[in-house]
Amino acid sequence: MVTNNPRPSSFARSAKSLQENVTRAGPAAAAGYTLVGAIILLGGIGYAVDYFQGTGPWGLLIGLAAGIVVGFYELVKMMWRP
Repeated sequence: MVTNNPRPSSFARSAKSLQENVTRAGPAAAAGYTLVGAIILLGGIGYAVDYFQGTGPWGLLIGLAAGIVVGFYELVKMMWRP
């Protein structure tokens, strides 16, 4: 038996609310992944330079510092976008 109930079901309201929350959280999640990705990528490049050149921890430290700077720059740029 099908009824024409104008009031949406609890499941429909919950699904719509979840979809709206995920849509609003998307930029924040992307900014977090960008920050972590920049640190891992540039730190890995620094580690590879150290491994192949035998330069000690300096390549890794410079790579991690560059990753933090680039990651936070992208984070701030993404969050302050109008």
